Amino acid sequence: MTEDKKFTGTLLLAVFTAVLGSFQFGYNIGVINAPQEIIVTHYRSILSNSLGEEEPYNSTDVYPPTLQSTVDHGKKEIDPEPSTSIVIMYWSLSVSIFAVGGMISSFFGGWLGDKLGRIKGMLAANSLSLIGSLLMAIAKFGPSHILIISGRFMSGLYCGLVSGLVPMYVGEISPTSLRGALGTLHQLAIVTGILVSQVIGLDFILGNADMWPVLLGLSAVPAVLQCLLLFFCPESPSYLYIKLGEEHKAKMNLKRLRGVSDPAKDIMEMKKEKEVAANEKKVSIIQLFTMASYRQPILVALMLHMAQQFSGINGIFYYSTSIFHTAGVGQPVYATIGVGVVNTIFTVVSVFLVEKAGRRSLFLVGMAGMLICAIAMTVGLVLLEQFSWMSYVSMAAIFLFVSFFEIGPGPIPWFMVAEFFSQGPRPAAIAIAAFCNWTCNFIVALSFQYIADFCGPYVFVLFSVVVLGFSLFIFFKVPETKGKSFEEIAAEFRKRKGRSPKGPKTTIELEYLGTKDSV
Repeated sequence: MTEDKKFTGTLLLAVFTAVLGSFQFGYNIGVINAPQEIIVTHYRSILSNSLGEEEPYNSTDVYPPTLQSTVDHGKKEIDPEPSTSIVIMYWSLSVSIFAVGGMISSFFGGWLGDKLGRIKGMLAANSLSLIGSLLMAIAKFGPSHILIISGRFMSGLYCGLVSGLVPMYVGEISPTSLRGALGTLHQLAIVTGILVSQVIGLDFILGNADMWPVLLGLSAVPAVLQCLLLFFCPESPSYLYIKLGEEHKAKMNLKRLRGVSDPAKDIMEMKKEKEVAANEKKVSIIQLFTMASYRQPILVALMLHMAQQFSGINGIFYYSTSIFHTAGVGQPVYATIGVGVVNTIFTVVSVFLVEKAGRRSLFLVGMAGMLICAIAMTVGLVLLEQFSWMSYVSMAAIFLFVSFFEIGPGPIPWFMVAEFFSQGPRPAAIAIAAFCNWTCNFIVALSFQYIADFCGPYVFVLFSVVVLGFSLFIFFKVPETKGKSFEEIAAEFRKRKGRSPKGPKTTIELEYLGTKDSV
């Protein structure tokens, strides 16, 4: 193994410590799913008492008249009570408020990393995680819905910060030849966190009436572990050299991370990056939309993130337990765990595929597969009363839906946004793309339960129409970026806009990078 590809103990420790934040991100996404039945029942009990109702709702009636009422499994019909809509509102808010926190803080991850440094930034962010975990852990001792919503919001604030801090730190400490492989660990840690939360959310572990507050608050464990390990991790050499000008400390940390005796080559690369950053003007979010050279790339970037979120994937991640319940699955929680396993496996698969196939073609394949699966899910749910075996069709469709998502629409938007923009506009572009992603996440999380109530078994028809629309947009408007330079990508955008890229390539590239203010 060459020096550039050497895995040192310090490098492995630093990457593992950083992605503990990504693990918390995934854990908080998935943890609310499995104990839905118990938490909603608890909400009903609390709210019933506050409204003066003598008897809490029966535990068999935990699913609001959304998905459960679409199929009759021999249970009595749910009799709508005055507090039912309030329960649905509080439950939907408990799920979706997490995305609101992420949406707000996603703008500040880069700022926090520059202000405090990558290590201290992650330490500071963990205070939010610990507060959120504590609020959820004590939910039984107070107004549960308020404490859970507050705790989920604080956890969302934390996850919004680390969604920027973790990839930034891992990318900066990784050798060039290992940057891609180590960078994918962020996404892998997220899906691993989702899977772990689903497993320990089983009713015989922590997903029961006695232990669910512990389940929700358990993200404090990786938070504490990360805080302790961060004291042994070196600060990013790039941050020390480029932001602080501390060359000696940067060299020392490079030696620890890379296992090299003379880091002159790395210092030279950082010097060039510092010079480029000094010469290339910064671009504001407003300029991304007002300058002609950026307008089309940023709109395409936002559409890719909207396609990812509005595909319906988070409806499955957040509500798969109730979806499987509707499909007639006897143990829906185990089916949900199966979704987590499939999600993790295909995240690993996508790591290899994304470097072999084109980004655009892989995205289109994923969207086409999701479209077919959404239709299959609908057929399975609609015909379930006539044919009981249709529950297997719905289950298979859900598993394949998740697989196709991770092959393309899941990881690729983040790749492509970075490839669309150079150093100057990239921070602003990534910030607005992250904000768009979290906003769409919130909209889906908050509205899915109501959409399911309105559409019944036809809920995924809506998502299939959305997926088809985005697929057509991607086919006609999104260029292939794999293996292309900024000037080639710029030429592709101009071509798709109907403007022939006249003049020297350097002129096109300069205009694209913002050194010529074309409006």
